[in-house]
Amino acid sequence: MQYNLSEITELIRNRRSIAPENYTDRQVHQEQVELLLNNAIWAPNHGMTQPWRFVIYAKEGKDRLKEAMVQAMTHGVDPMDINPAVLERMQMRVNKASVAIAICLHRDPAAKVPEWEEVAAMGAAIQNLHLTAEAYGLAGFWATPGVINKASFQDFLGLDENTKCKGIFYLGYPVVQEYKSHRKPLEYVTKWHWGNEE
Repeated sequence: MQYNLSEITELIRNRRSIAPENYTDRQVHQEQVELLLNNAIWAPNHGMTQPWRFVIYAKEGKDRLKEAMVQAMTHGVDPMDINPAVLERMQMRVNKASVAIAICLHRDPAAKVPEWEEVAAMGAAIQNLHLTAEAYGLAGFWATPGVINKASFQDFLGLDENTKCKGIFYLGYPVVQEYKSHRKPLEYVTKWHWGNEE
């Protein structure tokens, strides 16, 4: 066997989405983020469109990100339509995370593949990012707050007309290392046709 399959299986099954509410103050290093993103871009993508774009915020950069998110959520909006709990949680997540990465999809201008395939490629890239974070002992969380769709936030990120933000990926060290989860047994989600059917 070329790789240690038991370790790979354990890595995949131990990966969790852990929100910044559950992060410690320990800081993630730039070299770690670079490895995570380098692994992310090795995701499969039809037509080699490589649709992913990343904008990384850490340290003082997170303050600018938080300000832009608050501005996008509140500017021109009736205060009665703003949920203060959602606003507070959004700010807290930026504060608690060591690193926040704007996950963006750059649509191939030639549209040589359907958009859903580029979205799927982005999902695969984020899974690579997640798995590498897990291997490092880091926590990751892909959030999709409504502000990512606001024009002012897209402008803040410096995105062109073919690129759209698809979420914020938060990184940090988890308070506890082991979070439990479960999945339906395989027989609930599969139909087998392995030959010899009558």
